[in-house]
Amino acid sequence: MTHRPATFAALLGLTRAASAIGDFWIQDDFCARVKGASDDHPVTYQDPVTEEKTVHGTADGRSACLHHCLTYTATQAIVAGAGARALGIKVHPAAAAAALAISFTTHYAADRRVPGKGLLEKIATKTGKGGFYKLADFGMNGAFHLDSAWHHGWETVAALIATTKATTR
Repeated sequence: MTHRPATFAALLGLTRAASAIGDFWIQDDFCARVKGASDDHPVTYQDPVTEEKTVHGTADGRSACLHHCLTYTATQAIVAGAGARALGIKVHPAAAAAALAISFTTHYAADRRVPGKGLLEKIATKTGKGGFYKLADFGMNGAFHLDSAWHHGWETVAALIATTKATTR
């Protein structure tokens, strides 16, 4: 018999921790800076070691975002999988795959922050949060906070899905 609320809480905690690890420790500098690049809004990247500057457009932005989301989702799979095993939770493979697919897809949609065209910027503007999205003063970064809230919300949905048919060992 499974205790679904406890399973949900455990999986949410594990995926939340993995999200922070994937976003801030695993993601490399190149992906973090280039993932929002487009041909209309190219990004100049300076390699921190060689100091070589390169310019990146849409294809590189998509590739950098894809690479980040793959490593982010892999981090969640490893952390949640190992944590669930350690806690004696057996997650149904289809539920785990669906949860990770939601995490990957929604993360990519949020992180392709092409200026004026990104999903979060559009949602923020349409809901009256456009000013907050653009806030980058007083020690605040509105886009970062709205991005985090987006990810937390979808991680909650993914954790709910991951608890489907979960059992204890």
